Amino acid sequence: MMLDARSSLVSYLDDLQAEGRITFTRDEAVGALGITEGAFLKSSARLQKRHKLFNPRQGFYVVVPPQFLSWQAPPPAWYIDQLMQHEGRPYYVGLLKAAELHGATHHAVMEFQIVTDRQIRRIRAGRSWITFHFRKDMKPILAGIDERKTDTGKMKLSSPELTALDLVRYIHVAGGMDAVATILRDLGNKVDGHRLADLAPHFDRACVQRLGYLLDRLGHNERAKAIYDQLHETNFVPWVALEPMRRDGVATPSAAPAERNERWRVLVQREPEVDE
Repeated sequence: MMLDARSSLVSYLDDLQAEGRITFTRDEAVGALGITEGAFLKSSARLQKRHKLFNPRQGFYVVVPPQFLSWQAPPPAWYIDQLMQHEGRPYYVGLLKAAELHGATHHAVMEFQIVTDRQIRRIRAGRSWITFHFRKDMKPILAGIDERKTDTGKMKLSSPELTALDLVRYIHVAGGMDAVATILRDLGNKVDGHRLADLAPHFDRACVQRLGYLLDRLGHNERAKAIYDQLHETNFVPWVALEPMRRDGVATPSAAPAERNERWRVLVQREPEVDE
């Protein structure tokens, strides 16, 4: 789309929306409008103050449609795919947000949680935050990433199986053991046991043991069977604590466990509390 050099940035934004787009880069706008970078930055700053334009990352802009002016940004699902393309990073929407999109949470999720292969600072996105969680190698779990249509295109979303594994792996950012167990009670119905087993080797063995125990406890025994068989292909499975050490270094209670689950070799310090 080429515009006359005299065309305003406001007209450019209107034309973008008429084409079904709400994102653009600084270089695109400068080239289309035929103006200097300085002139663009001044104009964009004025629109950002009026909450008509959102700038989540350097050089990347999101048009704020009228219905979201009070929010100061449209929902992250509307632009996350384009944002991560701009960053040049693989990604997927995961953890609590993925669980919500799979219909397995009872509360609104205020963080739009992304898993990617680079440490990225969180972004204030109007009423919510976009937070980024690091996974070094994304290739092994590509089979666990699905595409979900959005109002403005598409985004990448962790499957129920990948979501379940991630919730246990990133348990502290997922709200702790009780929150994860509550989600898994509903999410477990959507898990395919064989697909789960395909993904499990790319997670720590302890994570798989904890997930297996939780699925069993929550009544999803059949869905956990494939990962149980996979774990016990080896002769020795070490014991693990159900609740891992926190990131701040505080260990879980060292008192005698309430349960020693022989099936999964999990030491249960306390029984998870599931919200009704």
